Amino acid sequence: MINHFFSHPEVLKRLHYGPLGSHIDGFAQIFVAQGYKKSTAKQKIKIVADLSRWLDQQGLSVKNLDEITLNEFLLYRGRRGSIFKIEPPTLRQLLKHLRVTGVSEDPILVDDHDKRRRIESGFTEYLVNERGVKQHTIDTYLPIASRFLSDHFGTGSIVLSDLNPNDIVRFILQDTKTVSTKRAQLIVSSLRSFFRFLYTRGETAIDLSPSALTVANWRLSELPRFLEPKQVEQLLQSTNQDTLIGRRDYAILLLLARLGLRAGDVVHMALDDIDWGVGELILCGKSDRQERLPLPQDVGEALVNYLCNGRPPCPSRRVFIRIKAPHKGFSSSVAICNIVRRALKRAKLNPAFKGSHLLRHSLATQMLRGGASLAEIGQILRHQRLDTTQIYAKVDLEALSALALPWPRGEI
Repeated sequence: MINHFFSHPEVLKRLHYGPLGSHIDGFAQIFVAQGYKKSTAKQKIKIVADLSRWLDQQGLSVKNLDEITLNEFLLYRGRRGSIFKIEPPTLRQLLKHLRVTGVSEDPILVDDHDKRRRIESGFTEYLVNERGVKQHTIDTYLPIASRFLSDHFGTGSIVLSDLNPNDIVRFILQDTKTVSTKRAQLIVSSLRSFFRFLYTRGETAIDLSPSALTVANWRLSELPRFLEPKQVEQLLQSTNQDTLIGRRDYAILLLLARLGLRAGDVVHMALDDIDWGVGELILCGKSDRQERLPLPQDVGEALVNYLCNGRPPCPSRRVFIRIKAPHKGFSSSVAICNIVRRALKRAKLNPAFKGSHLLRHSLATQMLRGGASLAEIGQILRHQRLDTTQIYAKVDLEALSALALPWPRGEI
């Protein structure tokens, strides 16, 4: 496989030298599959070849390879003045590949980085097997739990038994200062699940989940935030469709603006979810409900343009792929929110709320003003209950003015 990057026989022989020589082709295959630039892939292969020669000099085998050995190699490289920023991630990538393929085993004694990964992996299994949640919920909960660990323990040892209710309250107060009420509720729900998981696994002596107190958010207490139709079009036109990333982002923004999709819907959309024959989009919503939405012509054209002229070739079945290597789907809904924020900045729009839901609210508001009923809006937005859609009645000021009682003392 490294023949894809190197051709000279002597170079190929040198790259296959040492304990890692028989594994370097399998490792190089990752770079082809994930769409790395040829220059980047060649750098990574050379780093692994250098590691292989160093292991041979030290009398070490592949089975001896672990985080400690890699750190020793990095120190050796640093003393020679050849270390640069691509080396640590390349070596971590190699170690992961060797462990996944069964060549190298996880050490019994792990450092704090490995402990954190084990905690996160256990939390993921708990959410899937015991809570039965979907992937987009995991993508939301896991970063919040990880952020709590980083905030509280930093780079020091992770001692979960030392946690107390004050630690949780302090983190929540700090992390929810500048977010919406719904986002604050999500943070609290994530932490409550995380601490319940730690307690059931015996990591904490008491159940700390009740310390994540409920965030008050009265139903229909806020007005939905939205853009006017002209502003939505201004947002869409700000995207340069002459670039790869522009074609991708334009298709995403159209899905949000025309169909009111959630960010998670866009992240997890698969190629098989588009029924081109009947012009429909198949969505797997909350509670595993499968629903079909009509595919407007402009959305379909934008998707075709992206899939034919913008989507990087890769084995992933996700529709939307990272433009830069590794070519794979987005890791969370945050990526979609960032696309909306960048588009707002380009369009010189500065609404108070800048998340992906802004376009969902804008679609519902526009439909209501155009004469659509709340039931029709709820059907497009895929609300399970009609009362969820009722908040949009608050933006129909003309209809509400007819319900207002006259001021008893006349005009002011």
